[in-house]
Amino acid sequence: MQPVRDDEGRRYLRVKRSADSSLVRDPATGEERHLPNDRLEAEGESPLSAAAGGLPDGVRRAVLACPDDRALGLLVELVDRGPLAVRTLLDAYDLCESDLHGLLAEFRAAGLAEEATVAGERGYGPTEAAREAVARFRE
Repeated sequence: MQPVRDDEGRRYLRVKRSADSSLVRDPATGEERHLPNDRLEAEGESPLSAAAGGLPDGVRRAVLACPDDRALGLLVELVDRGPLAVRTLLDAYDLCESDLHGLLAEFRAAGLAEEATVAGERGYGPTEAAREAVARFRE
């Protein structure tokens, strides 16, 4: 497979090429169709990166920021219950302080969590990207 862009700027993955046309797949929908080769320009990106690029941005960020079920569960809990104080998070879940802060730092770097003040204490809440990602996961 090879990442390509058509003459209107849409990105595809070239699945198969013949003399005159190519079978391409839209990474966002998985839909395949044939396009003339003279309308396609190859890109230097990895085919797997291009395939991942078809996912909604918030979903991709959530997948990359959640290395295991505990991390994903924390993200879901922030969306469902947040914002939550750090003390509440430490009391409620089986995470040590360093693991919790490490996950929250990953979520912040990915744009999935933001600092918040909860009942006068430091805490964290979900961003809109986190809400959208969890909603898509639940679909």
